[in-house]
Amino acid sequence: MKNLRTIAVKEAQNRITPEIKLNSAKISSFFGSNVFDRKKMKEYLSKDVFQKLMSAINHGEVLNQEDANQIAAAMKAWAMEKGVTHYTHWFQPLTGSTAEKHDSFFEPSGDGPIEVFAGSALVQQEPDASSFPNGGIRNTFEARGYTAWDPTSPAFIMENKAGKTLCIPTVFVSYTGEALDYKAPLLKAVAAIDKAAVEVCQYFDKGVTKVNASLGIEQEYFLVDLALYNARPDMVFAGRAIFGRMSAKGQQLEDHYFGSIPERVFAYMVDFENEALKLGIPLKTRHNEVAPSQFECAPIYEEINLAIDHNQLLMDLMEKVARRHNFKVLLHEKPYAGINGSGKHNNWSLITDTGKNLLAPGKTPKNNLMFLTFFVNTIKAVHEHADLLRASIASVSNDHRLGANEAPPAIISIFLGSQLNDVLDEIESSRAIINKVKKEDNLWLGIPKIPQIALDNTDRNRTSPFAFTGNKFELRAVGSSANSSASMTVLNAIVADQLNKFKLEVDKLIKKGEKKDVAILTIIRKYIKESKNIRFEGNGYSDEWAAEAQSRGLSNIKTTPKALDAYVSEKTMDLFSSLNIFSKRELHARHEIMLENFYKKLQIEARVMGDVTNSQIIPAVIEYQNKLIENVKGLKEIGLNNDAIAAPLSIINKISGYLGVLKNTIDTMLEERKKVNKIEDSREKAIAYDEKVKVYFDAIRYNADKLEQIVDDSIWPLPKFRELLFLK
Repeated sequence: MKNLRTIAVKEAQNRITPEIKLNSAKISSFFGSNVFDRKKMKEYLSKDVFQKLMSAINHGEVLNQEDANQIAAAMKAWAMEKGVTHYTHWFQPLTGSTAEKHDSFFEPSGDGPIEVFAGSALVQQEPDASSFPNGGIRNTFEARGYTAWDPTSPAFIMENKAGKTLCIPTVFVSYTGEALDYKAPLLKAVAAIDKAAVEVCQYFDKGVTKVNASLGIEQEYFLVDLALYNARPDMVFAGRAIFGRMSAKGQQLEDHYFGSIPERVFAYMVDFENEALKLGIPLKTRHNEVAPSQFECAPIYEEINLAIDHNQLLMDLMEKVARRHNFKVLLHEKPYAGINGSGKHNNWSLITDTGKNLLAPGKTPKNNLMFLTFFVNTIKAVHEHADLLRASIASVSNDHRLGANEAPPAIISIFLGSQLNDVLDEIESSRAIINKVKKEDNLWLGIPKIPQIALDNTDRNRTSPFAFTGNKFELRAVGSSANSSASMTVLNAIVADQLNKFKLEVDKLIKKGEKKDVAILTIIRKYIKESKNIRFEGNGYSDEWAAEAQSRGLSNIKTTPKALDAYVSEKTMDLFSSLNIFSKRELHARHEIMLENFYKKLQIEARVMGDVTNSQIIPAVIEYQNKLIENVKGLKEIGLNNDAIAAPLSIINKISGYLGVLKNTIDTMLEERKKVNKIEDSREKAIAYDEKVKVYFDAIRYNADKLEQIVDDSIWPLPKFRELLFLK
């Protein structure tokens, strides 16, 4: 009888690339066709209501009930013209995925059934909050929670073969007002940096009234044939191959990187890009990544809230479209041991409403002073809150990737490039002051000349978790499966806090009689000195860097449970409460949720490891061992000597050795898991899972993988790496 692996391999080998129906050869003709964007708002709304909605989007002004009713009616009219029958508040609870509860426009009435969508339904709804992660904020019997419309992210239509749904992006909060999602804190952090950055911009340009955080998210992912995936319980339940020996060919030739995209994969890419473009997701780039069956897509930069909404929507879309192509998308940071994992590089900058990128170097001394102000404050912010930034990218899956010689280390450092480093060193060491002259061109006489800072002025450093790349900072340590809101809430909050402190210090010097530009440069010089330890240009993978980082006083927190402590430190609680982003109660709740998520995922992996080992691997090994034993008996029966049976006996002995260790280690791990499960404190339990249960995983895998190498290929039950990585 054929095992499941044999059937799955055959199915994967016989896949036919489906034909893809393109919307149009010209992307601009259908881009955003399923989005209630500004153009459609202007078309369907009265001029007065449209202007009020723009004020709400741009300045946070409150819409009254009458205006909300008109906006809801316009949305409904547009959506129904496109065949929509239902609507939903689309939100991002702390499960890590998006959520939705669909309601029909249909309502019975005395005059017959009608389609209704009131402003009250647009603005607020009440989904059950008790079963979503809440960290103790809500009791099980307290179900009430609210979703509230976020007008800054446009409504969109999600369509599939069965129907179409109008999706309205919302925040999700408890009955008592605490955030139960990723979006609400992000919006508060975005508001905080807008306010702080505008106030600092006023030193340089009185015309700036708003600053938007901008973000571009690069999304890496793996594809695996659906049949092969379904034959791997570890991948189904844990998202990664817990077992598996690396195939003879992996990524060592680097021939997959930027190589020709396989036809079947190309068809999938075109299909999900088509769907994404209709939803206004500005995808621009696609390519093969470095590992076999690993790929990347990337959009054009957008306002940060919209960019994150689009990334969450994109991940969901990629998964849905993959099913049509008999693929499974793997977003786990390390689905395969032995080859590169996947990240989600977050490219962040600040853009004024006058069109200036505050992290783009200027051509004049004055513009460079403005650039240096935001540049140095960002460096200072990351230096001051490096542990919190590390906590924001921590997860059980990202722990596999960070510091694995393929991704940034767990040590937070900043790469600037030689030119900018030299500029900061020059400013730091200069004792001169700005000459007090009237002509702007002479503003910088008396200090070392700062050269024009060109884009792409230096090589890139892929080992840096936080690197300056010309006109933006790139946070490279975010995991591929993460919601970027977590790290971007932290980054925007710490920079906002730092800008507030900067303004206080500069204003203090100005009040003492110092000229504005002298005061600004004085504080910049001070910050350059104070944050110098976090700047690093070398190899972040090296052991020497770990030792040097320690001498610099930089943290090297390698595992999630201890990294998460930064969320509940007094320093962090003061930061977030001062900016009105998180209360202490909310931070403790999130800390609890993240710890639970960590140990529950390890709990699942341990269970899967036990189930697969005991019910699939060991029976297959024994079956093959019995065949060898029968072979030895047969050889003896026909009178062959000991030399003739030496080879099969040697194999039997090897199998027995690996099998014995495997079984003993699995049993020990499962017993240890039972003990750890009795621990009630979440932090203690998470650390125990990390240090007392997870420690057995490598030994279990090592012995299972050794047996995979020995057992007859036709008997081994799990699809192998050579099939998972190269059958596509």
